Formats: sequence, structure tokens, C-alpha cells
Amino acid sequence: MVTNERLTAYLHSLDQDAKPFFEALRKQAEAEDVPIIRREMERFLRTLLQIHRPEHLLEIGTGIAYSTLFFADNCDSLKAITTIENYPPRLKEARKNIDAYLKERGDTDLRIDLLDANATSVIDTLTGPYDFIFLDGPKAQYIGMLPQLMSLLKDGGILLADNVLQDGDLVDSRYVTPRRQRTIHERMREFVWEVMHRENLESTLLPIGDGVTLSVKK
Repeated sequence: MVTNERLTAYLHSLDQDAKPFFEALRKQAEAEDVPIIRREMERFLRTLLQIHRPEHLLEIGTGIAYSTLFFADNCDSLKAITTIENYPPRLKEARKNIDAYLKERGDTDLRIDLLDANATSVIDTLTGPYDFIFLDGPKAQYIGMLPQLMSLLKDGGILLADNVLQDGDLVDSRYVTPRRQRTIHERMREFVWEVMHRENLESTLLPIGDGVTLSVKK
């Protein structure tokens, strides 16, 4: 956890009660040790969605579709969500959860396309454009996907990348980082530097949850 635990507990105490569907989904994720967006991220995302009001959203890293459905439930301007996952057990759960959500929600024009693919191989086939991209897939792939994601993002669109601080390890020297984690550490540092210095992005890094970069395409 990047933020102070007492502060995080206080932020959680301010949250509205989660809907039963999402509370059950969070308990499922915790029981199966599946990473999903942290509770303290949810209010930030709700606010951001209401400010930006995207219509077409791309998500890299579906998991069990918690964040996919969170976006759907908290942004009535959305017309379509494209979400990408290639881990079979999570794909199965994601499909089940998306179907259950849409059934519970009833009549809706929202389209949710779940793609069974490796994001790095499929994003070149997407046409976009998207006005919101949520990057929450394999961390070592963030920097490699950035050029394609930029070509898919509308001018004025938002690129939001989650888990960039890696529980605070990102600020450590590579020499104190365990050898097995150095590739991820180096590539994430490269990604953060690139989005913070790229001329056609206006970006900030926020220590919410495990850290997010929030970028707007100029």
C-alpha cells in the first residue's frame, strides 16, 4: 500500500455502501486472490468519469470484469466498452459476470466486447478511437503498448494507468530490487518517465491506491 494505512482506512469510511452485486464480486476476487481496483480508487474513478463522460472506453486487463462493470455502472454516457484478457480462468469468470450484470441491469444499449487475446498482439487490429483508455494489464507491457494506445486515443482523451508505483517499490534503486522483478521495475520506470515527459500528453502521477498516472492527450 502506497498511502498511509490510517488515511486509507479513513477514505474507506467515507465511501458509500457498495451495491450488492459489486460487493459480492469484490468478495469473490479477494477469495480467489484476483487483483481488482482498490476501494480508494473507486470514488476517484466515479468523479473522473462524471467529469470526462466518455462514450467509448478501452480496458487492457479485464480480470474477472470488476472494473469493466464498475465503469459501466458509473458512467451513463458510455456506449461501448472493449476489454481485453487472455488468461482462460479469468475469461470464463469475466464472461459470467458480464452476463449476470447485463441481465440484472435489464434493457441497455451499452455494448461490452470481451476480447480473448494478448493485448500486445490485438491492439493493432483495433480501430478506435477511444476517449478513455484504462491500462491495467501486465505491467511490463505498459511501455511497449504506449505508441499503439496513443494512436487509438482521441485528442482530449484520457489514458489512466493503474498500479504504477508497485507498492512503493518504483522509487527504489534497481540494485535493491529483487533480480526477478528488475525487468518490470525498469519498464515501469520507463513508462512513467515517458508519459510524464511526452509532448502530446499532459500527465500527473497520483498516489491513490497503488499509484496511477492520469494523462490527457493534447
